Amino acid sequence: MSRTRLTGWANTAPTASDVVRPHDADELAAALDLDAPRGVIARGLGRSYGDPAQNAGGLVVDATQVTGISDLDIQRGIVTAEAGTSLDALMRWLVPLGWFVPVTPGTRQVTVGGAIASDIHGKNHHKAGSWCDAVEAITLVTPAGGRRTITPKSDPDLFWATAGGMGLTGVIVDATFRLNRIETSRLSVDTDRTPDLDTTLDLMESGDHGYDYSVAWIDLMAKGASMGRSILGRGRFATIDQLGARQRRDPLHFTSGTIATAPSLVPPKLINPLTVKAFNEAWYRKAPRRKRDQVMGITEFFHPLDLVDRWNRLYGREGLLQWQFVLPLTATEELRTIIGELSRSGCPSFLAVLKRMGPGNAGPLSFPIEGLTLAFDVPADAGSGLGPLLDRLDERVAAAGGRLYLAKDSRMRPELLPVMYPRLDEWLAVRHEVDPDQRLVSDLARRLRLV
Repeated sequence: MSRTRLTGWANTAPTASDVVRPHDADELAAALDLDAPRGVIARGLGRSYGDPAQNAGGLVVDATQVTGISDLDIQRGIVTAEAGTSLDALMRWLVPLGWFVPVTPGTRQVTVGGAIASDIHGKNHHKAGSWCDAVEAITLVTPAGGRRTITPKSDPDLFWATAGGMGLTGVIVDATFRLNRIETSRLSVDTDRTPDLDTTLDLMESGDHGYDYSVAWIDLMAKGASMGRSILGRGRFATIDQLGARQRRDPLHFTSGTIATAPSLVPPKLINPLTVKAFNEAWYRKAPRRKRDQVMGITEFFHPLDLVDRWNRLYGREGLLQWQFVLPLTATEELRTIIGELSRSGCPSFLAVLKRMGPGNAGPLSFPIEGLTLAFDVPADAGSGLGPLLDRLDERVAAAGGRLYLAKDSRMRPELLPVMYPRLDEWLAVRHEVDPDQRLVSDLARRLRLV
């Protein structure tokens, strides 16, 4: 056990915790028995942007050494993996066998336990839902019930409270989930460069149903008639017939890694309105107006940022803030208004994506609802007006029936949580049943008054 200063991926709001690193599933399952007056929370690879995997003055259980596949049905595509196993490792093992994870966000550096706790979503939510929609069983250790296996049928209330429950219903030991069969490790991608937000939304509404994966990079610094201009990329895994001769020799070839590491020291204010505006203009002009059936690799399409290790360092010592919300489809005009406010504010964001989501699942704290979600990164020190602006937009999102993503949040006002998540009381009832003494605690839980 060692006292360690921890942050989320945004490198903001650091707190110190005692950290233990179990070496196997039994040690992980026993973590709740350790002496921890300030409570316990499990932690994976630390890719949540805010503070759900921090516990100031308390105990943090680093699960990243508890890795591996304990069972694989290669015919049916069902796998059981330990909680600390990363999506990166799963892809390296499973893609050459013709299987792909059910959902991937914009990074492979997420653990199985973290995928459940955040109920992660990706570019295929409109078709496949979120991670926990593919989960068949979870081995969970709760303070009141000990180690048990839960499924959507045997323990629906606890299962769905754990889906997106930010680790506050128990320590996840392993999970069994369904995979997607693939014929190759490449994707066939169609690209459209759109001149404005209306064109982007129209293309997504009319055509996303024909693709397995869809995402739009959006230029939040474009104003006026160009507001919301985007690069829309949509695709599906390619068939062998769509590959070139060389690629057909090993159609399931997959490697992961990085091509560079961001320096530990970067010039102050490297990311600012001038540099971001120039980058966004170049990135937008670089994209083809319309291209069809382009063959791309998994990393190129899903995880381009993973090519640069520790890319979050580019935001400097002050770190970054990511804000992600989803609005129902009936609130498209509100989406236009919010994007307009962000555009006029000049927030320097070069990482901004827009996606359509399908219906949500039964998780009371699961983020996705059927609608449109926008996520963007901005330097945490982007200016004194950033906080008040986002506070106002939080209220607009809540009033329109939308919500913020807890895995990305670092600043939501706690009184908005029950408005955005109207089934919060159901979740709290399950949490109280499995953890009556509130032994599972995180900085996020304290900040949002979940303890």
